[in-house]
Amino acid sequence: MANTGALDSPGKSKGGDLAETAQALRDSEAQLRSIIETVPDALIVIDEQGLIQSFSPAAERLFGYVAAEVQGCNVNMLMPSPYREQHDGNLARYLGSGERRIIGIGRIVVGQRADGSTFPMELAVGEVKLKDRRLFTGFLRDITERQTAHERLQELQSELLRTSRLSAMGQMASALAHELNQPLTAVINYVQACRRMMGGDAPQFDRLQEVMDKAVAQASRAGQIIQRMRQFIQKGETEHQLEDINKVVEEASALALVGARESGILVRMELSAGLPPLTLDRIQIQQVVLNLVRNATEALAGCKRRELAIRTGQPSDAAVMVEVADTGPGLNEGVKNQLFQPFVTTKPKGMGLGLSISRSIIEAHGGRLQGGANPDGGVTFRFSLPIPGRAE
Repeated sequence: MANTGALDSPGKSKGGDLAETAQALRDSEAQLRSIIETVPDALIVIDEQGLIQSFSPAAERLFGYVAAEVQGCNVNMLMPSPYREQHDGNLARYLGSGERRIIGIGRIVVGQRADGSTFPMELAVGEVKLKDRRLFTGFLRDITERQTAHERLQELQSELLRTSRLSAMGQMASALAHELNQPLTAVINYVQACRRMMGGDAPQFDRLQEVMDKAVAQASRAGQIIQRMRQFIQKGETEHQLEDINKVVEEASALALVGARESGILVRMELSAGLPPLTLDRIQIQQVVLNLVRNATEALAGCKRRELAIRTGQPSDAAVMVEVADTGPGLNEGVKNQLFQPFVTTKPKGMGLGLSISRSIIEAHGGRLQGGANPDGGVTFRFSLPIPGRAE
């Protein structure tokens, strides 16, 4: 009997171990199932033929299918054209060459729901090599809200830029009105002169042509001022294209320097010849130039020495520089270290956004905006813009 008990004991121990192992596997499977059912990202598992082996509850909610509908179907049913037609070839290419284009990298792709609607999603793919086959796991996240938020942010930034331009025009309104009044008054005077020449006993037809030409020139001058204003404040899409930086600076300076002559400011334009064209948004860069030039002209008010220099140049093979230097009072200590922070201003009616917005624009173009005191007084602001195809 004792021997029989001794023989039974090991058998019961082995059976207990097997039961514990089976229970552990069931517990692990239940835990994994719970994770898959609650994870917010959709999980899809496919085999080497691209057939769906597993479709998580999050995937059901994302695509609008139940798992039973898609089990065993090609995963390309979840993609719109032309990705649907390309998928099997891409999978076969990877299996043949091992070249990774998505696996372990992740990318933004487009999915298609059961109702035919499409949406952007973030896809991360992993690979599992089993004894006799391979499986691919895909984690997918709908990024529609993220893209919508990004687009809204871009709209708000664009609106802020336009608001800043409108504010600049508001501050310049008096000077602009005076600048427009001059050519319009001249046109009236020339036309009245023409009437007198034509209405006398001996019409002066020989001088009419000359006077009419002068009237046309003054009307054209007024039209150019209005056109520059319209282009500057108009709401439009951000558009980067090749531009002549000297022309961009000249146009912005002409608008910014309205009234500068009457204020006794001596302006020097020092534009370097032969500068390469730059890829930029013309209106945005003109906004930066206008902000800097207007700041300089306002700083010169009340100064004995009123000089303003606007320069362009190429300090390196990779960048072009634009510089605005004045002989004003310089920067006080309270503002010097906060130059580019929003809502910091020394102007009684300023918003304190001009320099902050200007830096954002320049950095968005891949450049840098800096400001500092001049050795002989005044301030110089300088920004650089990268030359296309040339690295620092």
